[in-house]
Amino acid sequence: MEQSDEGQVRVRLTDRSTGETSAVTAGYVLGCDGANSLARSTIGSTMQDLVFTQRWLVVDLATDADLAQWEGVHQVCDPVRAATYMRIGERRYRWEFQLLSGERAEDYRDMTRLHSLVRPWTGDLRAEQLEIVRTAEYTFRAQIADHWREQRLFLLGDAAHLTPPFIGQGMGAGLRDAANLTWKLAAVLDGRLPEHVLDSYEAERKPHARSMINLAKLVGAAMTAGGDTGSALRRLLAPRLHRLPGLSNRILDSRTPALHRSALVDRGRLGLGLAGRLCPNAPLPDGRRFDDLTAGRYALVTSAAVTPALRSEIHDRGGVLVTAPPGTALHRWLRSGHTAAALVRPDGTVQRTAPDPKALCGLLRAPSSYGRFRG
Repeated sequence: MEQSDEGQVRVRLTDRSTGETSAVTAGYVLGCDGANSLARSTIGSTMQDLVFTQRWLVVDLATDADLAQWEGVHQVCDPVRAATYMRIGERRYRWEFQLLSGERAEDYRDMTRLHSLVRPWTGDLRAEQLEIVRTAEYTFRAQIADHWREQRLFLLGDAAHLTPPFIGQGMGAGLRDAANLTWKLAAVLDGRLPEHVLDSYEAERKPHARSMINLAKLVGAAMTAGGDTGSALRRLLAPRLHRLPGLSNRILDSRTPALHRSALVDRGRLGLGLAGRLCPNAPLPDGRRFDDLTAGRYALVTSAAVTPALRSEIHDRGGVLVTAPPGTALHRWLRSGHTAAALVRPDGTVQRTAPDPKALCGLLRAPSSYGRFRG
């Protein structure tokens, strides 16, 4: 990949099967090319180690038998061998086991040894009733690239960050990257936003990705660390956590950290309020959801009265007005942020709040639609 002074990126391609080469030219390149990213090496970015490496065995089995297991994800907090189990299809199931020192995925290619690992879930099923679909070894790491952009080339997904699997945010983080960057890029190419707003991509996403990686490391330690003492504490405390006042809601809360202040997040110095947080995909009075109505456009959400003139201005600027009458989920959300109006970006992130919706209308500079995005 080469970047020219004329504002273009030239990418050379090689067909592995034939050896034939070709080239394409683009205005921007998004490097979503995985942990061994060529795009990352092209811009001279290196991975910073966040001190986590574990080898895991991933096993997919198929069976027509009923395993009679809870349909959610099972997390096994075993200091000797942590594990995860889930159903991933009508007759297909997945296990992930932490590999011990000296073990390899090749040791579990046949059901003879594999059967003992999965027996806690398969019970009395015979080995011949279980079909091995796949066994593979993955090395989970915690790493983050030191910079995510050089001119017109950006890093996304595993090219920019690697996370342990304990909170299921590996693919989610990559999707957040794409949701954050692509609507901004569309607006820059459309001429509705200046090019410098693309700097907000790394400013917003890098601290968020780092926070989620650290959370995954913490959950992994809570699952597996401490040896026999840690295991005893988990057996004692885990069944009782939901009884502690206020803790149940925290355990079940799926909210992630707010994005840092940037050109497109007007967040106070103390970090309070809704700016930088996701607007909930809440049900609306007409039966639709927030995302169905906004459909990838800027939205102005308000619990205040809106004049016909303001309603018309919002429409003319390509935005969507979403009213939040008392008793609705969006009304409660606005009240939780001590505001009456919020400007929500196409990726679902709150850009700014205000007590009066008119104060936000001037920020609506978006095209009529970017497609659907949800960060």
